[in-house]
Amino acid sequence: MKTIYFIGAGGIGMSALERYFNQNGYKVGGYDKTPSPLTETLIAEGIDIHYEDNIDSVAPEFKSSDETIVCYTPAIPDTHGELTFFRQNGFKVMKRAQILGMLTQESKGLCFAGTHGKTTTSTMCAHIMHQSAVDCNAFLGGISKNYHTNNILSKTSDKVVIEADEFDRSFHWLRPWMTVITSTDADHLDIYGTKEAYLESFRHYTTLIQPGGALIIHRGLEMQPDVRDDVRVYDYARDEGDFHAENIKIENGEITFDFISPLGNVTGITLGQPVPVNIENSVAAMAMAQLNGCTPDELRRGIATYAGVDRRFDFKVRTPRHVFLSDYAHHPEEIRKSALSLRELYATRRITALFQPHLYTRTRDFYKDFASALSILDEVILTDIYPAREAPIPGVTSRLIYDNLKPGVEKSIVSTPDVIDLVRSRDFDVLVLLGAGDLDNRSDEIADIILAKEQNTTKPTSSR
Repeated sequence: MKTIYFIGAGGIGMSALERYFNQNGYKVGGYDKTPSPLTETLIAEGIDIHYEDNIDSVAPEFKSSDETIVCYTPAIPDTHGELTFFRQNGFKVMKRAQILGMLTQESKGLCFAGTHGKTTTSTMCAHIMHQSAVDCNAFLGGISKNYHTNNILSKTSDKVVIEADEFDRSFHWLRPWMTVITSTDADHLDIYGTKEAYLESFRHYTTLIQPGGALIIHRGLEMQPDVRDDVRVYDYARDEGDFHAENIKIENGEITFDFISPLGNVTGITLGQPVPVNIENSVAAMAMAQLNGCTPDELRRGIATYAGVDRRFDFKVRTPRHVFLSDYAHHPEEIRKSALSLRELYATRRITALFQPHLYTRTRDFYKDFASALSILDEVILTDIYPAREAPIPGVTSRLIYDNLKPGVEKSIVSTPDVIDLVRSRDFDVLVLLGAGDLDNRSDEIADIILAKEQNTTKPTSSR
């Protein structure tokens, strides 16, 4: 195969594969529904992307079934015109996860699975290992701020860090050498139907760990693993488990702790991205890196220099007067952890959440849980539901969450197009933009408005 064509080329996970094959000498192209900063970056890197579902828009070099693999994301409907053409004309058509699965069979896959936390922990681990003597390749679910990409390549390492996505049971294509499971809070019930089926999917995933490998699982999960006899099993948490943190200090904008491990403790860890939720994330990341040969000094240096992931507790404004950050959290438990971290960081300040719910089905299934998590904060502003791949469901709107927020929480609903005008009209103390929708595309604009307010209010007034 000489060429690879991606349907859904603007997806964050798809783009990592596109970059991998493009940098390894393949001709890479694809389709996505709409332009985005990511697709424009991919085009600048030499990847041929268009935005019309029309086979005539596909370049001739991708139309040979003998030379082209077609990769698609499960979010693409079966009725998609280009996908239908490739299927009907003898092309090898594969899901993204199938291609990742091939890579985990050819190398040592270090996989990170879980309802939430997997992007941060996998990116953190990839950074620790890439800056160490061990090194690694990586396919990440977010843009690393250390490398400004979601794909890391190594010319020497046989290890590849992969975010293992449970959506559509995609992670069942993987064959991990080692894996972390961060959480198994029920999600994607439009796919799984029941919580029990969701948990069963994770149980089956643990059966796929290669002989001699390892499972690092968050302590207390409802799911019970089912590994081979020769697979090592460890647990972890913030304060307990085989791997955990001790002597945690959160002060003056810094977080330090000692890493406790059955392979040898590492004292004096300093979080490069000092967010309380990252204590637990870094424990999982360091556990994986240590199991694969990283030294204490490499662990310390990796965590201290970790800069974060775009849209994961991503500070856009941080001044004594104003704080504004964007967080991809779109599941109730993610939002709960984000809210608790903000409370820990800004205990005496007023915190406002601007939340764009993601998917009608997720809102329908978890609106009470969303309301409970958001009620940790002082104020909640809800926008329209971001539909992504879904059609509207009668009676399912942001009002379901609004009506279940706890008494005492200031609340409102604003249509998504009116968000910018709302930000202009208010002076927020701490503002967090939550959700996996498209409102984050306006986060830089929101940051500019907030910074302009600060500059205007600090300018000296002229005297007559």
